[in-house]
Amino acid sequence: MVRCGEIISAALAEVGASLANVVRTRMFLTDASDAQEVGHAHCQIFGDARPAATMVVVSALLDPRWRVEVEAEAVVTEESVGAAPPPASDVDVSVRCR
Repeated sequence: MVRCGEIISAALAEVGASLANVVRTRMFLTDASDAQEVGHAHCQIFGDARPAATMVVVSALLDPRWRVEVEAEAVVTEESVGAAPPPASDVDVSVRCR
């Protein structure tokens, strides 16, 4: 999950945003026993940002090696990044992690 946060952060940085711009995350787990660890990592990654979050257990992800997939939605505005935002005002980042 920490790697997911790094990937999300890097994708947001490409459009001048940060984890503070994330308003919603969706976490897909293949093993319910990972829920506490993933939830704890989510809190560490997003800190005080506290985006709305959903965690769902699914039977499988696209690659059988993946255990967690995270989607993050961010709202990027001129005020939030200090420059004109990308053409779409919402940024949707989907990340798959082992």
